[in-house]
Amino acid sequence: MKRTYYIVTFVSIWMFVQGVSSQERIVRQRRTTPESQQQQPPVNTSQSSQDLLDLSVSARQMNERQTQQIGNAPWIREIYRVVNLTEEENMPLYYPSEPIEGRMNLFTLLFKLMSENKITVYKYLEGKEIFTDKYKENFDKAFLDRLHIYYTEKKSGAETSYGVEDVDIPSSEVLSYLIKESHYFNPSNSTVDVKILAICPMRVDESEMTREPIFWVPYENIRPYISQSLIMTSNANNALKYSIDDFFRKRMFKGEIIKTTNMMNYTLAQQYPDTASLRYAQD
Repeated sequence: MKRTYYIVTFVSIWMFVQGVSSQERIVRQRRTTPESQQQQPPVNTSQSSQDLLDLSVSARQMNERQTQQIGNAPWIREIYRVVNLTEEENMPLYYPSEPIEGRMNLFTLLFKLMSENKITVYKYLEGKEIFTDKYKENFDKAFLDRLHIYYTEKKSGAETSYGVEDVDIPSSEVLSYLIKESHYFNPSNSTVDVKILAICPMRVDESEMTREPIFWVPYENIRPYISQSLIMTSNANNALKYSIDDFFRKRMFKGEIIKTTNMMNYTLAQQYPDTASLRYAQD
């Protein structure tokens, strides 16, 4: 009887161990199969500095779902901010000033997207933004010459393309952004929300204290790309946890209000010439 008992016990233990081992093998297979890898969130930690991926259908659909519809909002206030990249809160948009280890800053990403015809950007017009084909900014000789960017020219039949090396992209000179955003009342949940409408990179000459706006780009056009571009937001924690879209959407930046949309199209400085009243209006 004892012998039979030991045999039954041994067989039971052996079958239990085999079952556990089989389950572990299945789990390992699930973790390493291409199907399981495809189900992981599309986080891009090593974006190529040469070519940017085309948007997938799902990425386009997600961008459409995330678009905030403000056409029926009963109250809207459009605000213009200048985001100074030399301030500590805004430095994640500036570094790295040149692509390194697959990472790039916001302007380098915008420049590459424009050069590869993946986004449409528009000319900067003083005091107004018109996003129509008439004012589309082309990646051509005139654009590159205006920015004094070194390029190589390639001809293929009647078409001409222009190539720019990473070191020649003037991302280190883009030290501020002009941001147009809409503050609106959302009647569906009775809250005031914010929608970023467009951004404009500005080349800054610190010696002459001048800002040169480069182009306007609608935020909806770039969100699918910047949502996959991870940035470092802290010197104390080097984990790449946030994307550029997170940085804007979570309001992690700091920007000075310089204008609100008004019938006279005045800036706040024109409306409030003395410093005290200007600060009061900004607050």
